[in-house]
Amino acid sequence: MKKNINILFMGTPDFCVPILESLIDNYNVVGVVTQPDKEVGRHKEIRFSPVKEKAIEKGILVIQPEKIRKEYQEILNREPDLIVTCAYGQIIPKEILDYPKYGCINVHASLLPKYRGGAPIQRAIMNGEEETGITIMYMDEHMDTGNMISKATIKIGDNDNFETIHDKLSVLGRDLLLETLPKIIDGTNESIKQNDEEATFAPIITREDEMIDFNKTAEEIYNHIRALSPFPGAYATLDGKIVKIYNSRINKQFYTEKENGEIGEIYKDGIGVSCKDYEIVITDIMFAGKKRCLMKDYFNGHDGSELLNKVFNKED
Repeated sequence: MKKNINILFMGTPDFCVPILESLIDNYNVVGVVTQPDKEVGRHKEIRFSPVKEKAIEKGILVIQPEKIRKEYQEILNREPDLIVTCAYGQIIPKEILDYPKYGCINVHASLLPKYRGGAPIQRAIMNGEEETGITIMYMDEHMDTGNMISKATIKIGDNDNFETIHDKLSVLGRDLLLETLPKIIDGTNESIKQNDEEATFAPIITREDEMIDFNKTAEEIYNHIRALSPFPGAYATLDGKIVKIYNSRINKQFYTEKENGEIGEIYKDGIGVSCKDYEIVITDIMFAGKKRCLMKDYFNGHDGSELLNKVFNKED
């Protein structure tokens, strides 16, 4: 433990919580910076970020600037020796970056310089990557471009989805940070410049990104679905209504002349949908106005043959 080192933490989603907890246990956390509270639902209830909830639980001061580029003095007043950020959500201004004795570092959920940006986990799975990881880097005034300090890698298994990789990387980020911080403090850490020519980007997922295109290959569709499962969930339309799709499997034994997006087969565990090459079998779904369910459970109360020959994303 180095409770004489003052650390300020900046982060927002639940991915960051294990990292914040480890800092509180091992260092003197002088404050937490997180995004402003959000209004959610029809009743506009105020929701705190997971990081704010944890900070309050641990009795840590919470700072929530609307625009950190203009509202940073309270952060400097905490006199941090080191600032650690992770999925905070705003670009950090030079006034903050230049302040701490040991610098500002970021825990990023990709193997930089690949997948700079706000959705590295989703984009890596969507693109069929076989591995991903955590990079701890020094921060600069641009997005995820600073010098790299340390890395750790994990495999992306065929059955992994956003949730499983998210949870693995959250723990990996915590462990790598605890391993790296003593080296930063005693000045023995590496600082490796990123190769911008090797950089790829991971922009935030938009509503358009969530829609499944059945004109793509079965593998592309399979990766798309698991990259967004369970949140926000990939979707398609059926009979003009939104259908969320959370899990699937590829059937390479099947080839049909049916239209892409057409439901051509009913299996015990799912519905077979034609795509560019093979068949994608949808096994976990949420029909419009219904609860999420496994297709095998849906068939217990519904005649699956009623879905035959219907076409996803068909325009009237």
